[in-house]
Amino acid sequence: MPIEISKRDYSLIGRDTKLAEEQGLASAEWYACPISRARLKELMQRRDGPAIRDTVIWFALLGITGYLGYRLWGSWWAILPFAAYGVLYGSSSDSRWHEDLHRTAFKTTWMNDALYEIGSFMILRESVPWRWSHTRHHTDTIIVGRDPEIAFPRPPDFLGIFLAAFALKSGPRELGRMCIHCLGRLTAAEATYIPDEERHKVYRNARIYVLIYAGFIAWSLAIHSILPLMYVGLPSFYGAWLGLIYGTTQHAGLAEDVLDHRLNCRTVYMNPINRFIYWNMNYHVEHHMFPMVPYHSLAALHKELKPDMPKPYGSILEAYREIIPALLRQRKDPTYFVKRELPARR
Repeated sequence: MPIEISKRDYSLIGRDTKLAEEQGLASAEWYACPISRARLKELMQRRDGPAIRDTVIWFALLGITGYLGYRLWGSWWAILPFAAYGVLYGSSSDSRWHEDLHRTAFKTTWMNDALYEIGSFMILRESVPWRWSHTRHHTDTIIVGRDPEIAFPRPPDFLGIFLAAFALKSGPRELGRMCIHCLGRLTAAEATYIPDEERHKVYRNARIYVLIYAGFIAWSLAIHSILPLMYVGLPSFYGAWLGLIYGTTQHAGLAEDVLDHRLNCRTVYMNPINRFIYWNMNYHVEHHMFPMVPYHSLAALHKELKPDMPKPYGSILEAYREIIPALLRQRKDPTYFVKRELPARR
């Protein structure tokens, strides 16, 4: 007998919002793996050094690839440096944005905030709304009706996933929100989690973003070339694909409405290059369980928690061997999800 497909309400103001509250899933207490307070405090120590080093390398790579793209502009060879520039701009900015949002990358607060603003602009995520959105994501991770950042609702939207490879779904949506914010308004969902005292910052920043984009568009029109937009604006789209590959491993196909991050997040082993681009967000269970541990300490946290964790995935490919069949099955059976095997209680 065929399974009837019924869509849940993933909005923040719908029937599943009320249901999550009634079931005690909203702002609930989550499971945490055992770790000594002293060791956790040690791992939570913030340092400027690692993030300064990695940020200097990141900006240097952006500068080198951008310069090579300029020198080779007009030939097919320009595709190679701009492909690298795009990934550094449109994908690597995601992890920098994320870590600085938590204010854990650097010990110095203004460094976190400065890089967060830069990353927000690069990845088309306005800094103030997304700070509050991501706070809710950590409070109610993959709780339907509460989490505003569920990227893979059931049944999955395969066209949307394809468009996300080049930010063709999220990009226009975010630009639309910027225009709404420029008019001094919020969306109905944003009004549920952005405090009144923060809203003027939303409107101010949106106007700054739009002015910058307008300036680069005007520059391109004036010189009759898209070259300026290849550095600002377009890389948010043509460089987004690797961020999607990484981000899909985080939660796709896993359980909804559970209060254990081991069941709705993945830890995936990656090589040093991917870990640099992704800033160790491949240790995603650990990050959600203890979000105040800096990215440079997540590998050490992983070793501490490993005995109480599900088996980590050995590679991105191994993770996708599970994700793709799960999403295909969810298209026909939205109730299906991957059940992670937890270790026996010690």
